[in-house]
Amino acid sequence: MPAAPDYPAASDRAPIKRALLSVSDKTGLVEAAKVLADLGVELVSTGGTKAAIAAAGLPVKDVSDLTGFPEMMDGRVKTLHPIVHGGLLGVRDAADHAKAMTDHGIGGIDLLYVNLYPFEATVAKGGDWAECVENIDIGGPAMIRSAAKNHGYVAVCTDPADMAEVIEALKTDGATSLDLRKRLAARAYARTAAYDAAISTWFAQQQEQTYPQRKAIAGTLIQTMRYGENPHQSAAFYAQGPARPGVANARQLQGKELSYNNIADTDAAFELVAEFDAPACVIVKHANPCGVATGDDLLSAYKRALECDPVSAFGGIVAVNRKLDRAAAEAIVEVFTEVVIAPDADDDAVAVFAAKKNLRLLVTGALPDAHSAGEVFRSVAGGFLVQSRDTTLIKPADLKIVTKRQPTQDEIRDMLFAFTIGKHVKSNAIVFARAGQTLGIGAGQMNRKDSARIAAIRAADFGLDLKGSACASEAFFPFADGLIQAAEAGATAVIQPGGSIRDEEVIAAADERGLAMAFTGIRVFRH
Repeated sequence: MPAAPDYPAASDRAPIKRALLSVSDKTGLVEAAKVLADLGVELVSTGGTKAAIAAAGLPVKDVSDLTGFPEMMDGRVKTLHPIVHGGLLGVRDAADHAKAMTDHGIGGIDLLYVNLYPFEATVAKGGDWAECVENIDIGGPAMIRSAAKNHGYVAVCTDPADMAEVIEALKTDGATSLDLRKRLAARAYARTAAYDAAISTWFAQQQEQTYPQRKAIAGTLIQTMRYGENPHQSAAFYAQGPARPGVANARQLQGKELSYNNIADTDAAFELVAEFDAPACVIVKHANPCGVATGDDLLSAYKRALECDPVSAFGGIVAVNRKLDRAAAEAIVEVFTEVVIAPDADDDAVAVFAAKKNLRLLVTGALPDAHSAGEVFRSVAGGFLVQSRDTTLIKPADLKIVTKRQPTQDEIRDMLFAFTIGKHVKSNAIVFARAGQTLGIGAGQMNRKDSARIAAIRAADFGLDLKGSACASEAFFPFADGLIQAAEAGATAVIQPGGSIRDEEVIAAADERGLAMAFTGIRVFRH
């Protein structure tokens, strides 16, 4: 490990005499370059960036004028040169560095503005192997890292917002502060880390390495929150990975800032409502659905979802899978609701919500594909777990009927509806449903019998008759008691994964009570 040389301390204020600009995204480039030029800063640039600056009538040198070497190898080699990196890395107040710079004709570079080849965007648009590889920037990250390391003297910018901060500082007194340069350096290293994470992830995917030896994760800050799950916890919200319609990419039309719990609950609601083709509504409270229903339209779907548990719906999250209209909006605002999320909302619906200034209204432009591949992360002490997203889709043909009585078509429909919801309920989960409507949901209990009992109690509390309903269990019944509880509550059909050593006992209990029971062969735990 290199020992730290005894360099002189850098001064707080660092003037900018020379700037190197080389950007892929040229948003605001000319405006920034003009300000720098007006302040007497010498501009050095490359390729298309230089052409854009020159076209604006501003004086600009080509980097090859400094290095004495032309761009070569289709632009792959242009800034990888001691003149460039010496200008970025030279410690101005260290005598040996200053001598080396003088001896070799290396001029200092005081400001670096680089944003990288659009590798992430190339992957997102479906670029082929050759195109993606060609969009891996080499010189850019190398320069960014050099400039960030030498933040005692160099300001490094990787996006227009960084440049705006630097220009504001220069307008004030023609120099940048050490504190600003440190902040810029931290952002710069985060950017190159995220860039390398995207590249390493893509390479692993191309080699079909689902779980590579090293896994890098990067996120982009969306918001810093007032607090986390509880007021004594700090929190922030980051976007990560490919864009997926949902809360991270939603447009907030109104309402106060989302909280940590709002975001978690809204995500849970929107992922569930995306499972349904018919107009559907999901109401979530504390990460669990407390009412789910389909209907002829959103109004009927919302009213049916609310019937399941109108008490828990107070202060909950509402998600729908259609464009919100006035009728649905007017019904939703009758109950205190924290967040409403939808693919879109018409002007009349927006006007209705506007009267509830604290209600957050989010629109996403589309629904997430409930059955598309993806990853789910969870932190543990000293590490994290990663697994594939649960894309389970059970169809009638997948069901194995294990009882003497065969289910009716209506019962099959109800079983599949209930099992789909069970996939989104915290384990142990029991869901009673009939005709596209949840009637009772039991979540998060330590044994399945209690979940069934709670679900039945909830239904009774709100006057919902479970007679003729379907009951879904997201994992097998380890004993017959949970199934018996469901049958006594009124269920006539049961759906579960099967696979218990007591399956025969459970099947026998179902036969004794005249139930129809289907095994899915797939467990859908959610912890």
